[in-house]
Amino acid sequence: MTQSTEYVPPKVWTWNKSSGGRFANINRPIAGATHEKALPIGRHPLQLYSLGTPNGIKVTVMLEELLALGHRGAEYDAWLINIGEGEQFGSGFVAVNPNSKIPALMDRSGPTPIRVFESGAILLYLAEKFRALLPTDPGPRAETLSWLFWQMGAAPYLGGGFGHFYAYAPVKIEYAIDRYAMEVKRQLDVLDRRLQESEYLGGRDYTIADIAVWPWYGGLVKGWAYDAAEFLAVHEYKNVQRWADAVGERPAVQRGRMVNRVRGEPSDQLRERHDASDFETKTQDKVATGA
Repeated sequence: MTQSTEYVPPKVWTWNKSSGGRFANINRPIAGATHEKALPIGRHPLQLYSLGTPNGIKVTVMLEELLALGHRGAEYDAWLINIGEGEQFGSGFVAVNPNSKIPALMDRSGPTPIRVFESGAILLYLAEKFRALLPTDPGPRAETLSWLFWQMGAAPYLGGGFGHFYAYAPVKIEYAIDRYAMEVKRQLDVLDRRLQESEYLGGRDYTIADIAVWPWYGGLVKGWAYDAAEFLAVHEYKNVQRWADAVGERPAVQRGRMVNRVRGEPSDQLRERHDASDFETKTQDKVATGA
């Protein structure tokens, strides 16, 4: 469907009406807190405030991978931040992330707490802190960081671009959907060509690049994002499919995908995570229900 009338932008844009769509109640053109609310603090060194969106999944997968590698200092509490209810605008959360986006991390392992926000920054911070999942050799390290930052620049076209106009916008705009569908397919082709020559994005080893890209583009080709797999003909990208399956089979990835999740089967949701035994309870629930 195309728009019936042409929109003429005003000389100066003003916020005088709702943006519409699924997230209209939380969108606004100003930053800062809207209400006073302190954040909870658990017993572990790392305190994560997040939601099980692709950006949130990156960090919980990273933490679970670190724990699987034996890094006890990576134990964490994962607190649910309901962005649909505007909890990211609470004063405590804004103090950790002034951009009011999930995920946000507080590292309380040292004498002075350290805040880290933006998912890519959190992955890099944790990789350097624990000296894991980031190559030390200059060549593979550069390749890994290049793909990490590729994801940070590319995902807005998939999420805020294609995802918004295809799945969430109150009006279907042909031009917008065509523009972003074309770009997302180009991005999938970029990934497919890379994964044709390399097992993982950074090279032969699994790294933070794969952890960053998988929740977005792995989720897309496996049909978890925007109900758009058929529309985008994702079956065409055989190498991305192979990689998405390989990453998705990792136990730490499966655990990380459950944390702070509020959609899907209840047995796949671990709304908050405070101990490794929390996953055992969910597994027992699955067995009991036959899920």
